[in-house]
Amino acid sequence: MTHTIQPNNPEATPAPGTTDIPAAPAASPAPPSYALPPALKRRIPKYSDLAPLMQFKKPEFSKEARLKRASTIWELRDIAKRRTPKAPFDYTDGAAEEEITLRRARQAFLDIEFRPGILRNVSSIDLSTDILGKPSRLPVGIAPTGFTRMMQSEGEYAGSRAAEAAGIPYTLSTMGTASIEDVAAAAPNGRNWFQLYLWTDRDRSLELIERAAKAGNDTLMVTVDTAVAGARLRDVRNGMTIPPALTVKTVLDASYRPAWWFNFLTHEPLTFASLSRYTGTVADLINSMFDPTLTFEDLDWLRETWKGKLVVKGIQTVEDARRVVDHGADGVVLSNHGGRQLDRAPIPFHLLPEVKQAFAGDNSEAAIILDTGIMSGADIVAALALGADFTLIGRAYLYGLMAGGRAGVDRALQILEKDMARTMALLGVSRISELTPEHVRLLGK
Repeated sequence: MTHTIQPNNPEATPAPGTTDIPAAPAASPAPPSYALPPALKRRIPKYSDLAPLMQFKKPEFSKEARLKRASTIWELRDIAKRRTPKAPFDYTDGAAEEEITLRRARQAFLDIEFRPGILRNVSSIDLSTDILGKPSRLPVGIAPTGFTRMMQSEGEYAGSRAAEAAGIPYTLSTMGTASIEDVAAAAPNGRNWFQLYLWTDRDRSLELIERAAKAGNDTLMVTVDTAVAGARLRDVRNGMTIPPALTVKTVLDASYRPAWWFNFLTHEPLTFASLSRYTGTVADLINSMFDPTLTFEDLDWLRETWKGKLVVKGIQTVEDARRVVDHGADGVVLSNHGGRQLDRAPIPFHLLPEVKQAFAGDNSEAAIILDTGIMSGADIVAALALGADFTLIGRAYLYGLMAGGRAGVDRALQILEKDMARTMALLGVSRISELTPEHVRLLGK
């Protein structure tokens, strides 16, 4: 007998001798048909559709176009390296011995974490601040750099004029290649500071101090970290002399940088505006003229002699920061000379919170200024958040100078300003006074 298994009885079992033949499943309904959107239909493109996509720009080779393409200080450095002979570029770019200090200083700014606030009104960002009793449109000034016309023929004139236009201080170095008076005349409405190295010949130092005061400089910045010259090995390997010497090696190097050599040879010869004419290595000059016997008593003498603001540059410990303030300094520059003196020196950015805390404990109103390692506006914002009142840039502006003279310095300052404004807006602050240590976390030292 054959049993029929009903399809609606899933538990039924076939009888012996019968075969279970499952019923065919019901057919699935066909998917609904729909028309493709026009955007997904293939077609032959029309010229009118392609034309907006085929806007080929005419190549631009002007200095302005070259500088505009640079969006970071590092990109300005790349341009500078291509356009500047090796010896002056390495003099700017290099540091002492194995250059450990410089690498650490730059790495310190990378080893942070920003802590942004949200839902703040940042429609308007104010980057202005006060430093040493006067306003500055930006919280950064130009640091003293020696031999600046060696990097590019406009030298100190480009730096001081760019600073004047930006509304920030410019610091002329004792080792500058433009005189105190010429810089003052070039930037008559700028805020000019003068950096002093104390020499063994105190009369020469006094002469420079008097000239700086007469030219309208309101701040004297004395550098105290050059008892002897650091071992700047790139300069040694390049045979770097002041002024640069024409050798077979430099002539071959010039063939790749004709514009630099044309400018160098067709402008006034390179000399130290504040020194007697000198020929030799940088290290020989420092070791022969700078005074290795300086003490805090010399700082007392400076405080009595100079009636304007007095800042001490080259502070690398909390104890020394406090002591120079006790001896009359209006401010300190936390600096290891850009890593160009003592290799493995303390990193200013790491030292900053300790000095800030010490000054607060002393109820000191002395200004804390920071340099070394700054390569972006974000670096500047981080320094301000951790307690700096102001910052200085050296290499960052010199890369711009070598990349394009005065226009290159302008571009460097524009890049930093844009960086600072963007970083502050993303942090949720609209003015410098709102920055606090809570905005920055140090990831490691």
